[in-house]
Amino acid sequence: VQLVESGGGLVQAEGSLRLSCVTSGFSFEAYVMNWYRQAPGKERELVASINHHDDITSYIDSVKGRFTISRDNAKNMVYLQMNSLKPEDTAVYYCNDRWATMTWGQGTQVTVSS
Repeated sequence: VQLVESGGGLVQAEGSLRLSCVTSGFSFEAYVMNWYRQAPGKERELVASINHHDDITSYIDSVKGRFTISRDNAKNMVYLQMNSLKPEDTAVYYCNDRWATMTWGQGTQVTVSS
């Protein structure tokens, strides 16, 4: 199993980024997939979730209306479109399955400046 995140960077507040996670080594279409993040000095938290068929999503309150999770089962990839970014969104972002059972990837750093 391999999870490889990309797409992070440094962006000003109110900017946008699109994160990607390419996966391999498991039956991607059978798994609910999540995006998580870990800010400096804080525990990792769940940010967004998407079901197998790309038609049910959920988000933590702080990102609702700003972030959109999606997936492409043909490409074994999951995405996170992040708009109207805020400094408090600064964190390392990771993808994993619903119960975070897979070995974590290296994550992708998102830094939002005010």
